[in-house]
Amino acid sequence: MKLLSTKATCNSHGQDSSYFLGWQEYEKNPYDEVLNPEGIIQMGLAENQLSFDLLESWLAKNPDVAGFKSDGKSIFRELALFQDYHGLPSFKKALVDFMAEIRGNKVTFDPNHIVLTAGATSANETLMFCLAELGDAFLLPTPYYPGFDRDLKWRTGVEIVPIQCTSSNNFQITEAALKQAYQEAKKRNLRVKGVLVTNPSNPLGTTMSRCELNLLVDFIKDKNMHLISDEIYSGTVYNSPGFVSIMEILKDRNDLKDCGVNVWDRVHVVYSLSKDLGLPGFRVGAIYSENEVVVAAATKMSSFGLVSSQTQYLLSAMLGDKKFTKNYISENLKRLKRRQRNLVSGLQKAGISCLKTNNAGLFCWVDMRHLLHSNTFEAEMVLWKKILYEVRLNISPGSSCHCTEPGWFRMCFANMSEETLNLAMKRLKTFVQESNHDNGCTMKRVRSSRRKSLSNWVFRLSSREHREQEQR
Repeated sequence: MKLLSTKATCNSHGQDSSYFLGWQEYEKNPYDEVLNPEGIIQMGLAENQLSFDLLESWLAKNPDVAGFKSDGKSIFRELALFQDYHGLPSFKKALVDFMAEIRGNKVTFDPNHIVLTAGATSANETLMFCLAELGDAFLLPTPYYPGFDRDLKWRTGVEIVPIQCTSSNNFQITEAALKQAYQEAKKRNLRVKGVLVTNPSNPLGTTMSRCELNLLVDFIKDKNMHLISDEIYSGTVYNSPGFVSIMEILKDRNDLKDCGVNVWDRVHVVYSLSKDLGLPGFRVGAIYSENEVVVAAATKMSSFGLVSSQTQYLLSAMLGDKKFTKNYISENLKRLKRRQRNLVSGLQKAGISCLKTNNAGLFCWVDMRHLLHSNTFEAEMVLWKKILYEVRLNISPGSSCHCTEPGWFRMCFANMSEETLNLAMKRLKTFVQESNHDNGCTMKRVRSSRRKSLSNWVFRLSSREHREQEQR
């Protein structure tokens, strides 16, 4: 008799992905300016540390909140006792107002339709449990966040079918690609329950166009399925075109109100404070849905991953300070834009380019196809290992994101100091120069070998002709 479950002993978590393996190698040899200056620099972590001083400054100015006091009196006991899984009303109100502010107040959110979860990971998995059965499928455009193989599939048993996107149109979703993915699922006898997208995209660092979003709405309307829009990077759009939420598309589409089916009930938004506010350790995520059954079920499921009352109290005060949120959003975008420029500039000096449409997120989608020794994913792994072990940079290979083309990598820029980023670019530039030199030497040897072979062939041919003439 087995003592452990199949779930505990199976290897479907996705931990063997190069995305996670890079992290493991980093943890064995982490870079430190003083203690380990030759260590691996972590560029595989999409974390926003650029505006932490703004958060710390607010806390310093509001000591009562950080000390769990209200009107000078301690509320520690109140916060430490039993918590209702519906969440603190004051925090839910502050959170939906913050979400609206990030979206330019073009859309509003009802706090009664929001479910609090322990981060976006929990939010996405909870939606899988609410919307799909074991063996059902969701369509995801490639490349996509490697963690989705764990978050969406591992415990739920849901399958992912890729919508194959390519660099020919900057990896945008097309109607043909959508239909092809749907037909592929049908061939595998999978029931497709919906489409999940990240907007802005992780790993592309791009916002979705209105054309793409309308295409998705038409598709789920026609196929009678769900759409999940993971918008956890919505507050990181530092360049045009601006961010368009799926909720804005629904609001502008008059044809959805009289189409016989309630499309609003089948569109769900995932949000988090991990990226926009740089607080991944606080584990604050949310599901927003107009579907009352989904909200009720997800709220019950949220008891397996609640946001602490202390966290909700602190953040309700912080997000309720409109002067602070306005300044934070503006200043954070300025810093992200400046840091992204630094990365792009450093890459250009190394002869490397990024996806031209990159305008959001905490990373760039980097094109290193010219550094591959062949146009294969095996060659991509060879290059990735060289960058990890020789250059000592942990970046995420495109294959871990299910990219259809070898040679693309995700490179994060907001989780380190400017000095560390400059060092990373210096290391990479040296590596590229040495690689080009080695390749040049190899080509010279090849050309020299060819010249010698040609000379020998000419000599042998001349000798043979000379012998033939003597025989005549």
